[in-house]
Amino acid sequence: MTRYKIIVNPISGRGAGESAVPTIESRLREYGLDHHLVRTERPWHAAELAQEAAADGYEVVVAVGGDGIANEVLNGLMLAKGAGEGEAALGLIGLGRGNDFAFGMGVPAGLEEGCKVLAQNFRRTVDIGRVVGGLYPQGRYFGNGVGIGFDAVVGFVALRMKRLHGFLSYIVAALKTIFIYYRAPLVKIEYDGNTIEQLSLMVSVMNGRRMGGGFMMAPQAEIDDGLFDLCIANQVSRPRILALIPRFMQGTQASHPAIKIGRTTQITVTAVEGVLPAHADGETLCIEGQQLTMELLPDQIDVICQAPETAG
Repeated sequence: MTRYKIIVNPISGRGAGESAVPTIESRLREYGLDHHLVRTERPWHAAELAQEAAADGYEVVVAVGGDGIANEVLNGLMLAKGAGEGEAALGLIGLGRGNDFAFGMGVPAGLEEGCKVLAQNFRRTVDIGRVVGGLYPQGRYFGNGVGIGFDAVVGFVALRMKRLHGFLSYIVAALKTIFIYYRAPLVKIEYDGNTIEQLSLMVSVMNGRRMGGGFMMAPQAEIDDGLFDLCIANQVSRPRILALIPRFMQGTQASHPAIKIGRTTQITVTAVEGVLPAHADGETLCIEGQQLTMELLPDQIDVICQAPETAG
């Protein structure tokens, strides 16, 4: 019988993780899933718990919370796999601020839907990204994407908001960030034999499609096509940043003259003048980084997600 390790971030979603525990336990029992639930106690604890679970023979490890715990559990599973300690599928119950990781992996947000998807047990083998640089010279894995520049700062600002939640917090953070961080660093971007040196407001390296709870950074991206989708924004004025925001919400930014798109398996971004604020799946990579290299690792891990015929 398949064994499930359920890893809950109790403080995700303003305590939604902890309050959801009784319902999660009840639903998984109703579905007949053999599970053991644990709570995280500190940063990176979820990665440690996930690695231990894979080594202990759990077939599925489930991240309950937002993008942060999803990223940590992913890292734990990848570390276990790399060390030859065991392999497990990744499950997701999205209860966080943005739930972009779950969205990218084809898992609808919410407790009831997340438990239902686990019970249906449809699996998809997906690509995983690895980034080297900033606070992680040894590398860190990511499932959804890396944001460098404007969108990273938006995420940092949104995290400091106490009264707003969800996509609204990112919208307000984006408006604030326009007046905090609108001067782009001069960067060198290298991929597939191309070298671009320009003032770049933002560089998004996407495996999934969405960031910030509703900004479609790469609307055509697929998590199993063996490629990153790139979205590179030139430096533009404040009014033009404002004009771009609705385009990103609709996923129509590619036609804007300030936007370059592309696809690649590896990309390096270097600060020539200025610094690189960056995140991976919403987790801080650096505030003042100098160089980041992202590589795509194809067909790395199974994710339990919504079957195509039931996806809305």
